[in-house]
Amino acid sequence: METPQDNNKSSNIKLDFKDSKYATGKRKTSIAKVWLKKGSGKIYVNGKLFSDYFSNDNHKMLITRPFELINQSTEFDVRCNVKGGGHTGQAGALVHGISKALVLFDENLKSTLKAEKLTTRDSRAVERKKPGRKKARRSFQFSKR
Repeated sequence: METPQDNNKSSNIKLDFKDSKYATGKRKTSIAKVWLKKGSGKIYVNGKLFSDYFSNDNHKMLITRPFELINQSTEFDVRCNVKGGGHTGQAGALVHGISKALVLFDENLKSTLKAEKLTTRDSRAVERKKPGRKKARRSFQFSKR
């Protein structure tokens, strides 16, 4: 049974993002679709507050970093859908998407965010396993006798 508090949470999630900027962020195998608009500093990830979705403090700090760099941590509302990968990849994809959307809002922020390498996609990914090996580079143990 839903309580009145649950109804309030669901009404907060249905934010109006009609005049928002859209960007896509990627990291490892995660993809984040980000909508950004002027607001009060709320960040929703897959329908939940980002502090509820990400339990690790490092991920929370990473996500708010683009806003702290431009000194506007309570200026924008963010709604995003993230899929694929784990929490670290999803947090990285979210940061990439937020940074790209901020640049769409104000082109002057590009130099600040680019200096911290937030607008560039981190292309590192897991190396594939090779045949005849145990993992990507690890060989089986060699026995002389």
